[in-house]
Amino acid sequence: MVNLKKVLTYILAGGAGRRLYPLTRDRAKPAVPFGGIYRIIDIVLSNCINSNLRRIYILPQYKYESLERHLRLGWNIFSPELGEFIISIPPQMRIDENWYQGTANAIFQNLYTLNEENPDYVLILSGDHIYKMNYAEMIQYHIDQKADITVAAIEVEPSQAALQLGIIEIDKNNKIIGFEEKPRNPKRLPHDPNLCFASMGIYVFTTDVLRQVLKEDAWRDSEHDFGKNIIPMSITSYHVVAYNFKDENKKHAKYWRDVGTIDAYWEANMDLVSVNPLFNLYDRDWPIRTHHIQAPPAKTVFAEEFGDGERHEPRFGVAVDSLISEGCILSGGRVQNSVLSPNVYIHSYSYIYKSVLMEGVEVGRYSRIRNAIIDKGVIIPPNTVIGYNLEEDAKKYTVTSSGIVVVPKKMEI
Repeated sequence: MVNLKKVLTYILAGGAGRRLYPLTRDRAKPAVPFGGIYRIIDIVLSNCINSNLRRIYILPQYKYESLERHLRLGWNIFSPELGEFIISIPPQMRIDENWYQGTANAIFQNLYTLNEENPDYVLILSGDHIYKMNYAEMIQYHIDQKADITVAAIEVEPSQAALQLGIIEIDKNNKIIGFEEKPRNPKRLPHDPNLCFASMGIYVFTTDVLRQVLKEDAWRDSEHDFGKNIIPMSITSYHVVAYNFKDENKKHAKYWRDVGTIDAYWEANMDLVSVNPLFNLYDRDWPIRTHHIQAPPAKTVFAEEFGDGERHEPRFGVAVDSLISEGCILSGGRVQNSVLSPNVYIHSYSYIYKSVLMEGVEVGRYSRIRNAIIDKGVIIPPNTVIGYNLEEDAKKYTVTSSGIVVVPKKMEI
């Protein structure tokens, strides 16, 4: 069995997150809140902990203050005396005066840390995907296959893959013989012509091979990206294999989401609120941890309204098929198929449907919100309507082509 103390993990957390704007206006993409109480990066970090990987470098770049604060408050859990750590390393200009120029360049600029730790194997992950995976099993597969490089892959239908994902072509022994980034006509699997192998952006390298390919790539005129450059360049010179993703989520369909766009982020949150959620946060065998704020329990209110001595309709605080975080108060109003982060306040007679409300949002009386993402600290006045007239919404907010409305952080309405 693999000695996991001889494995070093790098989590790439440096993307600018332009497709997630305005959620990334003030924060790094992996620091965007998710599922009420979490940040996106909590998912991959929890996978590491559950896989017993405890030597982790995180490589941020843009607007990483909130990410750094979250890691300090929520993930300061390891023992340095045992050689365990989670350390964040922004660009240090050790190689040149550039910031990270791509995923491969981010590792190349940190060869110093790789040489200092001198692991046998290196696991490279993205900090902005939603899935459950035991990385130890993938590393053991890499060793058993005597591979130089192993790429995690998920089976997808060609319609899902075309023009969207990096597609791996394999032979009957799972050796990678081709790699295309977002092809129009994806190559099919040899054992199933109805499926393709899509790269998950998860890589295991034998350390000496990683050093070599990074140095070769550094002098090339390329984007210095693992998917676009390193893997296609390596398949003719090294033993590169694909690892078929084994999902720890315990559902019939494998679950993996790249939440790099507003629509994908909204859909991933909506995946959480069904009776049998596609991505299960309640699995005690594979817990997702985070930093918990100090807040009282969530509260719902029922009261009969009185005014000028007259009795009016009662107000109910009701949540249906929703995630309601600590500190939330539903003082009347109905929340349905939605995700509420901590300390959200819903006033009477409001209706929230298929929406994500982040920390500290307050919704005034008689407001209606649907298919929306309301970022932190937004105060919504009474009688506000969002998500029902997209043409009007587009004059004030960000509206995606599929009709998801995004209200930026602390925006005055």
